[in-house]
Amino acid sequence: MKKYILTSILCLLMASINAQKNDIAPQDLNGMRAIGSPANPKVRMSWDRYHDYAQITQFGKDLVKAYPNLVKMESIEKSFEGRDIWVLTVSDFKTDKIENKPGFYIDGGIHANELQGVEISMYTAWYLAESFQTVKFINTLLKEKVFYIALTISPDARENFIHKENTANSSRSGMRPFDNDGDGLVNEDKYNDLDGDGNIVMMRRKSKTGRYKIDPKYPSRMYQVRGDEMGEYELLGYEGLDADGDGLVNEDQLGTYDPNRDWGWNWQPDYVQRGALFYPGTLPETRAVKNFIVNHPNIAGAQSYHNYGGMFLRGPGAAEDDPLFSRQDIEVYDNIGKLGEKIIPGYNYFVLHKDLYTVYGGEIDFLSLTRGIFTFSNELMTSYKLFNQKIAGSRWDNDEFNEFDKYLLFGDGYVEWKPFNHPQFGEIEIGGAKKNYIRNHPGFMLQEDAHRNMAFTLYHAYQTPKLEILDVKTEKLSGGLTAVTATIMNTRIIPTHSSIDVKNKIERPDYISIKGANVVAGMTVENEDLNLFTEQKHSPQTIEIDNIRGMGSVKVRWIVSGNANGATVEVSSAKGGFVSDKVK
Repeated sequence: MKKYILTSILCLLMASINAQKNDIAPQDLNGMRAIGSPANPKVRMSWDRYHDYAQITQFGKDLVKAYPNLVKMESIEKSFEGRDIWVLTVSDFKTDKIENKPGFYIDGGIHANELQGVEISMYTAWYLAESFQTVKFINTLLKEKVFYIALTISPDARENFIHKENTANSSRSGMRPFDNDGDGLVNEDKYNDLDGDGNIVMMRRKSKTGRYKIDPKYPSRMYQVRGDEMGEYELLGYEGLDADGDGLVNEDQLGTYDPNRDWGWNWQPDYVQRGALFYPGTLPETRAVKNFIVNHPNIAGAQSYHNYGGMFLRGPGAAEDDPLFSRQDIEVYDNIGKLGEKIIPGYNYFVLHKDLYTVYGGEIDFLSLTRGIFTFSNELMTSYKLFNQKIAGSRWDNDEFNEFDKYLLFGDGYVEWKPFNHPQFGEIEIGGAKKNYIRNHPGFMLQEDAHRNMAFTLYHAYQTPKLEILDVKTEKLSGGLTAVTATIMNTRIIPTHSSIDVKNKIERPDYISIKGANVVAGMTVENEDLNLFTEQKHSPQTIEIDNIRGMGSVKVRWIVSGNANGATVEVSSAKGGFVSDKVK
């Protein structure tokens, strides 16, 4: 018996050693692992809730501690109120240098009330790290690519939204103070939680001239009467007081600018584009992201998370920029965006200015048109997800959210109307949707949409350039010369340079070099069958290529003196990575 026990222990030890040696995670011994989910995550997270700044910071630190060979964390700048803007770098640091890998940038929460963008950014970092040992696709992806994940790029306003009195629509901006009503005071007339229940909801008052009535099916809902129907109530706006005695309520809120109108492409002042500030880059948060992007030229794809509406948005933000998106680039976007519609039922692939509205000075155009980065902005959550069916009308003009609250949330989405004696309005009632309902996912729906949006983003990242040297051939020429011909292919759909990148020379060309040979001439092969070449007379050992298209190839040739055996062909691309091969 002792011998049997000893043998069993040794077998278990050997299995454990082999698992560590092969970098394979142990099986789940406490039940059956649900497919698609890490069985034994080192960093335990609940994805059915929203996290504040302290929890986000701790999450990043925990992930670095658990996976030091996969995750690094850095602060790229301080926010207006002095909080660190955290970026996680996620990759297999044991394979190649980070700067030699195609990069993918992710952020969320530029509009702080759009909470789930941050959660999906966190979920993506977590899933990549926790699945590296068990999911072959993730393992390969982190060997080939590097992810830069900005956990939240408006940390001040997120903290305010979570811990202070707000509505579903505040605070969309950051926390830089402004005199919004021009009275010489700053932030002096904010929302007031009149009954102290922690919610900012609506105020209503009975009125013979009012144009609203209570929905008899859903008492929390008010609807506007039509035609000659008589109303019973007037709506007075969100909970608040006339704090400064100017006859207005809630007119001087925190911020109220829009950090997604602060970017350097097609920026317009506030009188053209509401929410813009004094110049592109007024805010420390947006400047930090710009500097980070510019200092990481390997970033080939990007994803920003917003809400609401269930959309995969591509640029441009304004119609006048349509000609800057070439047919080849649009084909790339179409491939990714249309697949997204299958990955996330109820979401639609749209062009920003055409299918939503015009945006000047937005992040999506900064990334795609000033940096040549293929970029999507996802509008998270849609009423389709409530009952998995399309809904007629807008989210404000149907019963779906009230019905969903009744049957699936059991009344948790709304504050019941209650009487209140208002110092300015007299006898009123307060009630309505809580700040975290309608715009943000209910908890049980959050992880599914996080995973689906992450899957869409990982497909996008997978399609960033992957360069391979398919073939290196040599041919003896007269006079002791040798021709060396190399074929390089991009095996993914995203090119090494977008069309606007090529046109404006945003990033350096792709370099194809031969080292260890005495180069006499270098050229691009235009048509090998017809002997058409374009010679590069300057620095012939390094051929400059403007672009290697998605699923396309280029061919170069060098004439070298003597034998080329043992020389090395190297391909270096800012967004396509680095590969090399020996001449045999």
